[in-house]
Amino acid sequence: MMNNGLNAYQQAKTQAQAAAASPHRLILMLLDGLLDNLTRARGFMERGQVEQKGQMITKCLDILQGLSAILDMEKGGEVATELYRLYDYCGRRLFEANAQNSIEMVDEVSGLISEIREGWLALHPSKVTGQ
Repeated sequence: MMNNGLNAYQQAKTQAQAAAASPHRLILMLLDGLLDNLTRARGFMERGQVEQKGQMITKCLDILQGLSAILDMEKGGEVATELYRLYDYCGRRLFEANAQNSIEMVDEVSGLISEIREGWLALHPSKVTGQ
């Protein structure tokens, strides 16, 4: 019961932050959410919690799909194309990781997304941190 209340609070907090965020901050929030869910998926794999692992992988795939969908291929040019390919690759690796219960594949995706996040922070540090 208490866990449901905590989840509802966290969801409301996230929605409020998203409503007030700049586009750059929204991307950062998506990347952070993806990394958090990858960590959870990894933990579920380690503990043999198959159903929860599958749910987390599904959430990760949804976030990757969202990140792909918001790419502006016309304005973004080659960078947008490469990000699209990278998100697609990450999605395929997560699908395989889920089927094979591969922590290594989840770690690979986490590393790639962490690099994207670092690049995003370096690109517009004041816009994504809200300063």
